[in-house]
Amino acid sequence: MPAPARAERRSDPLPAEQVPLILEVLPNADYALLDSGGGLKLEQYGPYRIVRPEGQAIWQPAMPPKEWQKADAVFTGDTDEEGMGRWRFPKAALGETWPMRHDGIDYLGRFTSFRHVGVFPEQASHWDHMAGLIATAKRPVKVLNLFGYTGLASLVAARAGAEVTHVDASKKAIGWARENQEMARLSDKPIRWIVEDAMKFAEREERRGSRYDIVLFDPPAYGRGPKGEVWQLFEDLPRLAELCRSILSPKPLAVVLTAYSIRSSFFAIHALMRDTFAGMGGTVESGELVIREKSAGRALSTSLFSRWIAQ
Repeated sequence: MPAPARAERRSDPLPAEQVPLILEVLPNADYALLDSGGGLKLEQYGPYRIVRPEGQAIWQPAMPPKEWQKADAVFTGDTDEEGMGRWRFPKAALGETWPMRHDGIDYLGRFTSFRHVGVFPEQASHWDHMAGLIATAKRPVKVLNLFGYTGLASLVAARAGAEVTHVDASKKAIGWARENQEMARLSDKPIRWIVEDAMKFAEREERRGSRYDIVLFDPPAYGRGPKGEVWQLFEDLPRLAELCRSILSPKPLAVVLTAYSIRSSFFAIHALMRDTFAGMGGTVESGELVIREKSAGRALSTSLFSRWIAQ
């Protein structure tokens, strides 16, 4: 099989840069990282205390065992990021879903077999930044959310006044996102929910001439589209980044990339984003998303990010 054609690197001036940028989420009434250590994390999601594996918590817990024993739900089984497992409920059996809230937006938490609960709290830093860009633009803003999962970013953007297109390969995730829209009482907001492979959708939008002011993409290290399409982050990310540039509007605001569960430095995606947006001015900010622990104040790194901002 012939190797894919290699794109020429642009010779245009690179955007300005800010590295490293560490974006923190602090404990709040809706969510808190209570403690961590010994390969685990103890979190408060609304009314529930939850224990899940956390490979980066190589230190020792700061809170006494009795506090951890108050957990309402504990994830057990395969500790691989995408491994199957199950939940144990030490106090009483809990339903699959429960009501949650982010900054006044109601949504559903859910106990999944892949240890996730339907929200990545560290993304709140990106959500707040995006909402600010939408509010200050003082014009209609179109947002594309690729790998959109359960829709919190889409709901934040819609509430801020944007027209949103939300794309995810999982029909189940889209169904959950629609539930969240109803829970949030945002059903009147313009959100298109689309089950599609992210790469194929972006290619089609490029051909159609569709354009967006903000693009979010939060790809997995590995994934499959609804028709068996294979996604490999290191192989496919450069192409998708180029597509994100190509579908930007004439007056774009930002492109935000988050990368989870990869063995890499943020400098890798930082260099990719600067090369991709060469000639467009603005600034590329890159670093890590972290959650600040309540017990001992340690910072738990959750993911890498790189975002191009027009202004």
